[in-house]
Amino acid sequence: MQPISKRDREIIVKHKQNKEKNENIAKWLFVSVSSITRIWKLFKETGAIEPKTGNAGRKPTLSEEELFEIEETIKEQPDITLLEMIDRFNLGITEGGLSKVLKKRGFSFKKRLSIQKNKKERM
Repeated sequence: MQPISKRDREIIVKHKQNKEKNENIAKWLFVSVSSITRIWKLFKETGAIEPKTGNAGRKPTLSEEELFEIEETIKEQPDITLLEMIDRFNLGITEGGLSKVLKKRGFSFKKRLSIQKNKKERM
């Protein structure tokens, strides 16, 4: 679905100021009634018709301080596991979540050589 154009937003505000019903405006502009309500509410609260930006998505699970401590620990002890980090710092995050965060920050994980050696011996 495409965002409502600035011109249509201006028309919505103009008609709402003239006490027009949301249903009528929605029919004229081919938009939903909830869009009319949302744009009008935004205009009443802020005086602006531009959509809000930059505040979508989840808040970060880990603070910058926690991330710094984790990164320093990895540099000091590169063989630490994700579970050990979660326990050490008492993090409210899963192994998968911590793995994703660390990958985004440029860390990669090495495969354990002991497992690879055992697999070769069995063959």
